[in-house]
Amino acid sequence: MTLEWDAGRLDSDLKGVGFDTLAVRAGQRRSPEGEHGEALFLTSSYVFRTAADAAARFAGEVPGNVYSRYTNPTVRTFEERIAALEGAEQAVATASGMSAILAIVMSLCSGGDHVLVSRSVFGSTISLFEKYLKRFGVEVDYVPLADLNAWKEAFKPNTKLLFVESPSNPLAELVDISALADIAHARGALLAVDNCFCTPALQQPLKLGADIVMHSATKYIDGQGRGMGGVVAGRSEQMKEVVGFLRTAGPTLSPFNAWLFLKGLETLRIRMQAQSESALQLALWLEQQPQVERVYYAGLPSHPQHELAKKQQSAFGAVVSFEAKGGRDAAWKVIDATRVISITTNLGDTKTTIAHPATTSHGRLTPQERANAGIRDNLIRVAVGLEVLADLKADLARGLAAL
Repeated sequence: MTLEWDAGRLDSDLKGVGFDTLAVRAGQRRSPEGEHGEALFLTSSYVFRTAADAAARFAGEVPGNVYSRYTNPTVRTFEERIAALEGAEQAVATASGMSAILAIVMSLCSGGDHVLVSRSVFGSTISLFEKYLKRFGVEVDYVPLADLNAWKEAFKPNTKLLFVESPSNPLAELVDISALADIAHARGALLAVDNCFCTPALQQPLKLGADIVMHSATKYIDGQGRGMGGVVAGRSEQMKEVVGFLRTAGPTLSPFNAWLFLKGLETLRIRMQAQSESALQLALWLEQQPQVERVYYAGLPSHPQHELAKKQQSAFGAVVSFEAKGGRDAAWKVIDATRVISITTNLGDTKTTIAHPATTSHGRLTPQERANAGIRDNLIRVAVGLEVLADLKADLARGLAAL
């Protein structure tokens, strides 16, 4: 028996269903074997009926699988599920979150184009633009994330793309996505939003006016620290260009990781809700600790963008950052004294993690670049998992007591 993907045979009619139903069913197609769960297609290539069939598929004249670098049924199910959750026409999966950013710029920008990037982005994102993309003629400038006037003033006649994280890593800074989208569109540019910290369970940037949304699926989409991956979603017009880049350059998501992410999506909203609730309580507790200088969490009334977060997010996310009183040594003492929380730079896991951004995620930046991004030496980032909240407080209290 030959198992073939049928473009018209969806698992069920999902028109008008809710988020959690889409999270467990969108994009699924059953093979002739009739499996209930999502099938895992571990194959590099596919068999064609005839030479003419092969030619038609390679030419894109008929639907079907061609080569797993850019067509795989398991990956396709993941892409269609993300598109459904984000409200996108199409999604394209990649090998990592960084390759998702690379795919956006390489497919939609050319040498001589100008890209505006928020200062408050992941350290590797800055490195990608500064060390590599600039070498190929892409002009890049950095703008304070929340300052809409600064975005307007930074535009050039050749500005093609705006790229932001909202909330940002690790300081939970936000931008008014709707307002920034209006600014971009009035000048003929596209707005891309890294939605990693919120996921579509808490925020849907496309519905707020953004053109493109991307994720490091390694984080909350997986949710259990098992695999690497990324995804880009938006209008088919732009996503076709991303597919073209993927087909040629090959930063491809593996079918196995796509299958892992599909299972992660099934519990996404439940996890995000529970982790966000614990993060809020932890942030409130940290604000009361004498060894803590400042807490960064948009769910706190003290956060300068608290009202904006309430407006464009359904919850505040699970990442809490804080500055310990003292410099790097103080931050390291807090981290080293913990015994439950994992010292690792990953986030979005069911296990709570703790990291020192200045020497890890943002360690490759120059001191000035870190200062521009607001990354101080005493900053600690905690990505809250699903442990008992009292245990997390006790572990951090142990760390703070080391000061």
